[in-house]
Amino acid sequence: MTELPICVIDAGSIGMRHIGCAVASDKLRLTAVVEADTERCAALVAEGLPAVLRLDAVPPDTRAAIIATPTPDHALSALACLERGWVVLVEKPMTATLAEAEALTARAATLGLPLRVGHHRRCHPFVTEARVRLRHLGALVLVQGIWSLRKHDTYYDPPWRRQAGAGPILTNLSHEIDLLQFFAGPITEVAAMTANAARGFTIEDTTALSLRFASGALGSFVLSDAGASPWAFEASTGENPAIAPRGGDPLRFVGTRGALSFPSLDTWAVTGDTPADWQHPLTRTAGPDLPKVDGIAEQLHRFAAIAQGAGDDLLATGAEACMTMAVLDAVRLAADTGKTRKVAA
Repeated sequence: MTELPICVIDAGSIGMRHIGCAVASDKLRLTAVVEADTERCAALVAEGLPAVLRLDAVPPDTRAAIIATPTPDHALSALACLERGWVVLVEKPMTATLAEAEALTARAATLGLPLRVGHHRRCHPFVTEARVRLRHLGALVLVQGIWSLRKHDTYYDPPWRRQAGAGPILTNLSHEIDLLQFFAGPITEVAAMTANAARGFTIEDTTALSLRFASGALGSFVLSDAGASPWAFEASTGENPAIAPRGGDPLRFVGTRGALSFPSLDTWAVTGDTPADWQHPLTRTAGPDLPKVDGIAEQLHRFAAIAQGAGDDLLATGAEACMTMAVLDAVRLAADTGKTRKVAA
């Protein structure tokens, strides 16, 4: 496979993670970093990066783009790149609204261009293994999850992070919903409550959800960017260098034959033909020692292969990301109205 000439749009924190992975990869060639801030762009050039101020200045041999701009800009920048004939990977959440996500997905399909969304958690080996182990739990009955990490106060210094759409529902819950549906199938109904008492911003800082899956399983999930805890994907896996590892499984899956903690992959199950009722003990089996990978680097390698015609059933497609956006849309409506909401098909 030849190197894929790729550009990164915006050099914020997530953009820099992609830039670092692209520079280190033998499957990608970084053609440009588009950074609209003049001083920031100059600083990147001084570091030896091919930074430019505008999309029009990206070298013409570029064939793909990573959209790492703030969420409100995702749809606009991703569309501009698609119109140039580039394969696009847009960071999560895919867009600011479900309507934008659907329009972007439709345009990519019309142009015949692959569109993928940055739900990079799927790329970890323990995610693939969890899907295998879930099949041995019998019929899934319930799912319980939590994501609670207190973001540093300066995280909210940029004004856009205090504005509608920048709260943890779009910013953080998007990852959680994608992973829940990846494991347990489509979510069809949600109830939600939100609070902003901890930070006092207009946007929410804490959310509590009830979920119904198409399979008939029920779930609950609580989310906060104001509460300090060890229970969050990044804290349990250490996959984000900006977030301190703390341990603790944030997800539990319970079936008619046993249960699974994630991401440790510890399982509890009966042996043989023993009934799984409460009269019999469950045997705990520790999760396997799996290789550790950089989820973003692995995602980019898979994206490079897709851009050059390879098949892939792991990275989130535009259609799958629309399913996540539909759930997030229902969450916001449920929180605003105090009523349970169906998820748009």
